Parts: sequence; C-alpha cells; structure tokens
Amino acid sequence: MGKICGIDEAGRGALAGPLSIAACVLNSEISGLNDSKKLTAKKREELFSKIIKSSNFLIVHFSNMQVDELGLSECLRRALKLFKVHFSEFEIIYDGNLDYGVGITTLIKADSKITEVSAASILAKVSRDRLMQSWDKIYTGYGFAGHKGYGTKAHLEAIAKLGYSSLHRKSFVIKAR
Repeated sequence: MGKICGIDEAGRGALAGPLSIAACVLNSEISGLNDSKKLTAKKREELFSKIIKSSNFLIVHFSNMQVDELGLSECLRRALKLFKVHFSEFEIIYDGNLDYGVGITTLIKADSKITEVSAASILAKVSRDRLMQSWDKIYTGYGFAGHKGYGTKAHLEAIAKLGYSSLHRKSFVIKAR
C-alpha cells in the first residue's frame, strides 16, 4: 500500500465543462474500487467519500476556456507534470498509453486494473459531475445535470435550440452541426 500514485481524468470528450484530472495515493485498502464508468453514480459517491478520507490526492480542473486555449494534450501534460513533482516519491501510473512527454508509466485500462488509478478515476468523475450538476442550475435548459456536458442527443438538441453557453468548449466541433 502507498507505493503507487494513480492518475485518471474525466471530461476529456465532453462538449462543455472542465477537464478534471485526479492523482491518488491510497493509505488503506478500499473494497469495491473499479473504473468509474463501470460503477453506478450512487456507488461512485460512496467510494468518493471513502477515498477522500483514506488517501492523499490532488484534483486539477482545467476550464472549458483553458481547454480551448491550450488544447487537451497541453492541459493533460501540465497536470501530469504537477502530479509527478507532488508525488515524486511514488511510482506514477496514468491510465492510457501516452505520457505527454512527462516520463511516467502508462497502462491501458489501468482504471480497472490498479486500485489507485480506479480511485483517481472516481475522484475525477465525481468532482466533475458535481460541478456540472451545480452549473445545471445556472445554465438552465441544457440539462448538464443529466448528461454532464457530453454529446448526447438531448445536449445536441439543447445546443441547436439555445446556442453555445459560456460553459461550452468552442474548439470542439460538433459533426452533426
């Protein structure tokens, strides 16, 4: 326990909202960890509470404007560099196959293979989902609480009707439009 720092992100393919990246070192074992996409929202919330109580973690959010200005790759590179410095005494494992030139270990499907990466996946997803649920009250009519900014049919219909909000990523081209 405690030798690995897992990293994962949420919101990479969203049309609106932030890119959220989390790094997590577990201080104790937590049962039920898995890739956040394979868990129910209720289970993710339960595990989120357990993770924040028994880990060292950082969660970084890049706004939609930062994603537009810097690009996804640069946002990810900056977060990975920060995590590499902050968690320098740990082996860092990032979910995926690209380390963005930072010099860390990558592993495809790490979020379902390594508990620390599963925990990071849950931290990133829940923290981002909570932001999108909050913004749903401000940006009414878009349905952010439901689709969390991803390109669902309902979201695309809302954009067609209302246009882009200030929460949308202008650099993401919607092929259907």
